[in-house]
Amino acid sequence: MKAIVARDFAPIEQLEYADWPEPEVGERTVVIEADAIGVNYPDGLLVQGLYQMKPPVPFVPGMEVAGRVTAVGDKVHSVKVGDRVASVSSLGAYAERVGVDETRVMPLPEGMSEADACALLCGFGTSHHALKQRGQLKKGETLCVLGAAGVTGLAAVQIGKAMGANVIAVASTEEKRAIARDAGADTVLGYDNLKDALKEVTGGKGVDVGYDPVGGEAFDALARGMGWGGRLLVIGFASGAIPKFPVNLALVKGFSLVGVFWGAFTQKEPQVYADNMKELVGWYLAGKVRPVIEGEYQLAEAPQVLARIMNRGAAGKVILKPEGAR
Repeated sequence: MKAIVARDFAPIEQLEYADWPEPEVGERTVVIEADAIGVNYPDGLLVQGLYQMKPPVPFVPGMEVAGRVTAVGDKVHSVKVGDRVASVSSLGAYAERVGVDETRVMPLPEGMSEADACALLCGFGTSHHALKQRGQLKKGETLCVLGAAGVTGLAAVQIGKAMGANVIAVASTEEKRAIARDAGADTVLGYDNLKDALKEVTGGKGVDVGYDPVGGEAFDALARGMGWGGRLLVIGFASGAIPKFPVNLALVKGFSLVGVFWGAFTQKEPQVYADNMKELVGWYLAGKVRPVIEGEYQLAEAPQVLARIMNRGAAGKVILKPEGAR
């Protein structure tokens, strides 16, 4: 079969569209023929050796896949051949077929597309965990989302509204701000003079929960815009700059800095993760959240697509499709 292969930790353009062995079927393995493959910012960090995890090389990157079951192990009972399913794991999704453990498989309900399922797994999963468990967002609180037109940012906007928050979305261009507004944001802002803008739109109170997948100068502005008792969530560093936090700000403003590592959460708290996914799927079926799919591309185009995401050129979820996929 064909897959995107990282021969070594190297620049994204060195990824290869090449032959790769078919998945092995163990006792609890589910083999999924991909109809949609999710592309995520951490995939680009991983192939360059810049992520927290460094798998043995060569490897196939990719965390999200949705499609149909083509084979199952002898001890698999939750799904059968022909079922529509989705799965999230740390590696292996940029391929025509993926073998995953049964515990990582989620049956797809009627009415949910494979592309939307991929978006719900990592992007919405990260934001849901961040706002519910880590940020403990409450109805009526003010949520500020940086990078609000990205995958996790748009998810945070929609989930924030589903949880009853007043949502301020921050994005770099008018086009991206329009996308965030369409996703339900109450207020949209740019990054210029962000600290002063947050003070103005919150009436001087500051932000209750800050959501930051960007880092750099945007983090600094958001930290200075936090309110008393606030929770500033560290999601990632899409700007490429990891900020240095002046801890005196947390002291005088009385807010908490909270790290969010969704991948570790899914492994350390699998039952809570499962409950989160049930809630997300319920919100999706009720129309409370709806992923924004920017576009679908051929699997062979993965290096170019991933490079654009790393340069913050995408708004919404980007999907890869193997040749001949439905």
